[in-house]
Amino acid sequence: MTPYAASIFLGSRALALFLLLSASAAASAQQLASQQGILSQAQGLPSDFSEHFFDVPLAVRVELDGRLLGEALVMLDRQERVQLIEFTASEDSAEPDHLRQRWADYLAEGQPLGNCEQNCTHDLVALHYSLNNSQLSILTRTAEYDDQEQRFYALPEQGSRGLILRNQVNISAGETEQTGRYAVQGQGSIGQWTTMAQAQADRSRDNEPGTRHRIDQLYAERLQERHFYRLGYFTPGAQGLVRQPRLLGDTPDTALGIMYGTSDSLAVANASPSATPIYVTPNRPGVVEIYRSGVLINSQPVQPGLQTIDTKVLPGGIYDVEVRLIEDGQVTSSNEAFIYKPSNWSDPDQPWRYNLYLGQRRTLLSNWDSDDQRSLSAGMLFNYLAHSRVVLGGSLQRVGGYDQYGSSIDWDASDRLKLYANLFQTQAHGHGYDLQALWTYDGGNLVLGRNQSWQQFPRQRGQRERPPGQDVIQTSLSWLHRLNARISTTTRVAQADGLYGGTSFDLGLTYHGKLLGSDANWRTSVFDHPGNPGTNGARNRGVNFTLSMSLGENGRRLSGTLGTRTARDGSRDQNVSLTYQQSIAHHTLHNVAATVTGDRYGTGLAGNVQFRNSAVYGDAYLQSSSYDNNLSGGLNLESTVALGGGKAAVSGNFQAYEAGMIVDVESDISDLTLRADDHNGASAPLRPGRNIIPVSAYRPGHVLFDFQGQDTQAAVIQPATVSYHLNRGGVNYQQIRVMRTVTVLGRLLDVRGEPIKGALVINHASRSLTETDGFFAVEMSESTPTLEVRQSGGRLCFLKLDGKHATRENEILLVGDQQCSPDSLAAANTLDGGAG
Repeated sequence: MTPYAASIFLGSRALALFLLLSASAAASAQQLASQQGILSQAQGLPSDFSEHFFDVPLAVRVELDGRLLGEALVMLDRQERVQLIEFTASEDSAEPDHLRQRWADYLAEGQPLGNCEQNCTHDLVALHYSLNNSQLSILTRTAEYDDQEQRFYALPEQGSRGLILRNQVNISAGETEQTGRYAVQGQGSIGQWTTMAQAQADRSRDNEPGTRHRIDQLYAERLQERHFYRLGYFTPGAQGLVRQPRLLGDTPDTALGIMYGTSDSLAVANASPSATPIYVTPNRPGVVEIYRSGVLINSQPVQPGLQTIDTKVLPGGIYDVEVRLIEDGQVTSSNEAFIYKPSNWSDPDQPWRYNLYLGQRRTLLSNWDSDDQRSLSAGMLFNYLAHSRVVLGGSLQRVGGYDQYGSSIDWDASDRLKLYANLFQTQAHGHGYDLQALWTYDGGNLVLGRNQSWQQFPRQRGQRERPPGQDVIQTSLSWLHRLNARISTTTRVAQADGLYGGTSFDLGLTYHGKLLGSDANWRTSVFDHPGNPGTNGARNRGVNFTLSMSLGENGRRLSGTLGTRTARDGSRDQNVSLTYQQSIAHHTLHNVAATVTGDRYGTGLAGNVQFRNSAVYGDAYLQSSSYDNNLSGGLNLESTVALGGGKAAVSGNFQAYEAGMIVDVESDISDLTLRADDHNGASAPLRPGRNIIPVSAYRPGHVLFDFQGQDTQAAVIQPATVSYHLNRGGVNYQQIRVMRTVTVLGRLLDVRGEPIKGALVINHASRSLTETDGFFAVEMSESTPTLEVRQSGGRLCFLKLDGKHATRENEILLVGDQQCSPDSLAAANTLDGGAG
């Protein structure tokens, strides 16, 4: 055996003997570890190894109440303190990032091991380090609590404060008629109470000359586990119910009283589309106006042909709307439609959802007409989860002196078949029903709807006999079928009663393909509709051919239509239109479009823009009629103002705000775009200056800040995550700094020229520990080239780096030996609390 092989053999036997002795003592050592400090645990270590155990970075496993929190670098000192430098890995941990950040911040300054006696935040009980398995254990008072048993979110202990104002403007105007609305909704938080105020002013074609105004709601609300209490002046109605039965007659008006219900009844607006789409078929370029309870809530420009209107911009909930189609300044059709945007509900342990209210019908600061002032307003609305696929609903209300009854059922008969039904009756007004069925298959879906009502008209004062009733029936069948990935067909048949009722038919064929190397869509549609004032009573029949294609990858699009239809006098009319659309990035204007149309009457022009900036979001459109050259246009604006933390901010971010966070971004990087992601789902872009981001209410959460897109930045965000816990309407304030950074490499020496090991090197951007030989690497803010050095909880010195005497290689700065002198502390007293 060679000397080299012999040395390997002897070394391996020694190692095996050492491992055997270690294994025999592992059990007893581990039992004593929980009661021993690190000095006791380190007594058996060789002296050379002990030097590499204290005051140097150690890789450890961190556990929180027995659950893996992550892998980290820590430093231990001989005063039995632990200091966490950073988490290095967390892929195997199921704990959220904000929890790691919370303990990283707490342990960053160093905390004593053992039982916690001072500064025991976050319910800390004890800290322990085990040398046997290189593990740092954190024990808290919630160690034996099971998160799965928590059934309700705890409200913020100290409550919250704030105010969120949502302003909306909707205008639709022609040369002779103007319709518009301004609405403001204020949602605030005071302690454990949420307050709500809502007012509006509107002008409508249905109103007498002048502007109507009123306060709709002014109340305070509080949650208590499964229930909520509402006191004040409010609009009765379903809050959080999956299905509210439809009613016939007057809707509940504002009341002064009390409301009580399940906590899931808190309504949250969202940007999802309605489950029941709304179709319109304009004959000419026009405008669709959407009314809720007689008030305009949105308007959209439309072009000829069958199309769906955008329901994502409408409020969440389940309610009826009136959809008016206006062509050349004239209302050519008016139909009732149903918005269905409920929240999900499938918990069999809580099968009941209900609302109860009692009060006096009142109006506040209103000039609206009302014949039933100060009458009794009372009601009960409920849902019952009879099965995971069946939800029953019921309603009993006293409105305007009449009793109203309603019942409903939502039945998911299968994964592909959904059925909705309503049955309703109102005293002295009539009764009716509503049926809807949705069948989905691999190649498309089929939607069948039918509603029928037998309406009675109440006897007016002075009338001897009741006016005759009216039977109203509406039936529709829609079929969408995809032949393959490129070809799809749409078919719709509808029948309705009324002055301009009858049977209508639409058939469309769409093809998605390529044209001149760009994406393109071809559509052919055939239609046959009942006559209306826009066709002089003659049936409107025709066909349209449409081609739409993108022009490159810079957001440009071109579309054209050629077709025939019924003219205003009942004869035939050929028409053509051409539309150009341009998307714009990094600008207030997000999208612009222009359309030119031609028919037997002449030429018409139309244009619309969508815009959004830090203060407002909305769209505007303008169009001229080829028939009489009359101009019409519309404007939809929305803006949010938040007050909280002693700050105020305005935002044009189109999102629902349960609660909010005002964020000031300071940066030395130009053209910076950040992204804020709430772990509960919401996200928003951030730019330098003041921003508002939406956050969730009631649930504790955290927001992560990161750079937008895939571009890498030699920069750091401080802090990278923040926690929050707010009531509905609460607003927090947070300031973050984005600093351009450079990696500093050097060696730290004391006044005698000896290396300083285990010292904490701190900059605004990050922190690091010196190795045994004094070397360190740390991220440093370029705008603040100052480092603070700490050891054993005290400050050693400040280093002000001079770039002229350093070597720069890309994003790395080599500074060589740096002497740490206590004299630098006096010169740095002007710094605000140091660099950390």
